Amino acid sequence: MPRILVIGSINMDLIVRCQRIPKQGETIHGHDLVMAPGGKGANQAVAARRLGAPTRMVGRVGADQFGTRLCAELQGNGVDIEAVSTDGEAGTGAALILLEESGENRIVVMSGANARVGDAEVDTVRGLLADTDVVLLQLEIPVPVVAEVAAAAREAGVCSVLDAGAATPAAVEVGLPALVDVLSPNESEAETLTGLEVRNEKSAATAAGRLRAMGARDVVVKMGANGAYWSGANGAQHVGAFEISPVDTTAAGDAFSACLAVSIVSGADMPTAVRRANAAGALACLKLGAQPSMPDREELDRFLAARGA
Repeated sequence: MPRILVIGSINMDLIVRCQRIPKQGETIHGHDLVMAPGGKGANQAVAARRLGAPTRMVGRVGADQFGTRLCAELQGNGVDIEAVSTDGEAGTGAALILLEESGENRIVVMSGANARVGDAEVDTVRGLLADTDVVLLQLEIPVPVVAEVAAAAREAGVCSVLDAGAATPAAVEVGLPALVDVLSPNESEAETLTGLEVRNEKSAATAAGRLRAMGARDVVVKMGANGAYWSGANGAQHVGAFEISPVDTTAAGDAFSACLAVSIVSGADMPTAVRRANAAGALACLKLGAQPSMPDREELDRFLAARGA
């Protein structure tokens, strides 16, 4: 199996379930409050490990109860956390998630220690690249750090996959699309990076073309219930989604990106890798919470077999 290195965010998710998102100035009653491990980096590390890939996590937590619990959760899932440090000057990152009965969500992230990931972590990654097959990146840590790691991976000849979660124009300003091998935004993230509205297959293709013009080798635009659109040097294709009844869409994109990375470096062609990633994302929508919903390889293969994919 491919060896995965993830550098990124580690958060505690505070999930409030409600019938619908409140309007501006409105107060509504929620059903309950659930606390679950999250953070795009940690979610993807757990997902990659559950899919069978040896996985190492690089990041920071605070010297608090959240940090202790999150590290224990990662370790309990088999993720190597030797390169996760404890920051004595910032609290552990947290995310406030409003979850509608439809399964859709709204998320506010407080970065905490994630915002202090920097030179020390970049140096750590450089030292681990010789024993790594793919580096998974996101944008919930400082963008210059992500760019440095992507450049280091490129120099070392290691595949890099960037999930554009928490997209910001700064990612384009530092030239990130040209530094990564695979760039995977969702619709709103693609719009942030390109300035183009993405609402369907045609507009996804246009945005993917814009990102490829910026230097990305392969672009995969995640489109939720509409599947995903892949564009690369070897072709382009819309890959349809699997029909499900979602419980919680939180971290579906993380399951997608982790599965995409594992599949690519395991030798799958891009359409196959995207199809498997769609399945992983669909499975993640069937359970509450981020890391608790990440599927394992057996679940994924069973899901695909049942649908003849």
